[in-house]
Amino acid sequence: QVQLVESGGGLVQAGESLRLSCAASGNTWTINSMGWYRQVPGQERELVASITNDGSATYSDSVKDRFTISRDRAKVDLQMNGLKPEDTAVYYCHSSANHEWHDYEYWGQGTQVTVSS
Repeated sequence: QVQLVESGGGLVQAGESLRLSCAASGNTWTINSMGWYRQVPGQERELVASITNDGSATYSDSVKDRFTISRDRAKVDLQMNGLKPEDTAVYYCHSSANHEWHDYEYWGQGTQVTVSS
């Protein structure tokens, strides 16, 4: 089992920045990748950014060049610059893991990011 705890959400104005952090605990040695998803009510959860154990990062087109994901072992951060109202969502920390040939997915509880225009 892996537990994920997020912090850093809040209310900002358009153009400002926020930094989200997520700390993993438990069987962290099983983690393959960590990342961030976001969800708006009535819409599907979508990938924002992810980063593998070897540091390879993936970004959605909507946040590329504005957001930066970084990772230090069992902690993953998302630096969000140039925030736009359309970035408003609940942001979830995510981890994929593998243990004894079984794949697992873990989610944090979510943190609200609200960007006012």
